[in-house]
Amino acid sequence: MISVTKPGLHDTVQDLGRYGYQKHGVVAGGAMDSFSHRIANMLVGNDETAATLEITLIGPSLLFEEDAVIAIGGGDLLPMMADMLVPMWRPVFIRKGCELRFGAARTGCRAYLAVAGGFAVPVVLGSRSTYVKAGLGGVEGRALKKGDVLHVGKETSLVKKLKKRLPSKEPIYAAGWGIAEKHLPVLSTPYEIRVMQGKQYEWFDEESKHRFWNESFIVSSQSDRMGYRINGPLLKLNEPRELISEAVTYGSIQIPSDGNPIVLAADRQTTGGYPKIGQLSSVDFMKLAQAKAGDRLSFKEVTVEESQRLFEKRERDLKMLRAAIRVRLR
Repeated sequence: MISVTKPGLHDTVQDLGRYGYQKHGVVAGGAMDSFSHRIANMLVGNDETAATLEITLIGPSLLFEEDAVIAIGGGDLLPMMADMLVPMWRPVFIRKGCELRFGAARTGCRAYLAVAGGFAVPVVLGSRSTYVKAGLGGVEGRALKKGDVLHVGKETSLVKKLKKRLPSKEPIYAAGWGIAEKHLPVLSTPYEIRVMQGKQYEWFDEESKHRFWNESFIVSSQSDRMGYRINGPLLKLNEPRELISEAVTYGSIQIPSDGNPIVLAADRQTTGGYPKIGQLSSVDFMKLAQAKAGDRLSFKEVTVEESQRLFEKRERDLKMLRAAIRVRLR
């Protein structure tokens, strides 16, 4: 068990999402940065679909009521134990009675805490992900608060072997190996995000298209897990048009009447009625997820085929990482 002694700004249990119910108006949700979520799970021997704790901007303090193996990925929110900085992107053994404290984001926006066995919260509509606006999943459908207790699932056999090889007297012990820097995202502004032309791209005037690809935008404070409002050059249609609401997805870039883009994120609505100038390539969802208010974004055009090749390469790289980690855990 892990007890919350101090909540962070917005800590929620997330997995890879709640799919199959969007036709009923239920959002997919899931981890904003699924790349970091997946690698953190790999590092502790979990299936990539296991639930992690998504920690946003300012993190919590967590008391470990039993021995655990954890891994932290994503943005750097200064994880500390006593006066020691807890290393990220590698397995870390934490002994019963230790308290893990997170601070404010130093790089990025969201950190992902995986624990061997995963967080054992109830499955709701096929997922453990928290959707706060509907009160679904996670811990009572909400962000964590002081006094909450997070139960941990059954450890894998690989992690049990790992524990036997760790020093018995140290309160915290980090494995001597982790994810090489070349495999990690660079979390610094400005974020260059690869984008495909949206379904209504040709509805926009030539000046707007040029500005979209050649100027930068700033993330607004009016941004959350549902979508990022970004400010910059105003984007306009060729002529007034009406659009019947249609399906949207993570990374759809909608342009409302005020001309300021909205980039839809994990907790997006299921349909939208604004024209879409672009669609983020899925390999760059993590960049959006790690951007915070005030960060600058720019967009680079890619084709659907290029985006597919980028996705396939990332999945091959993750497959190789998964295999290498399993060898290390053995």
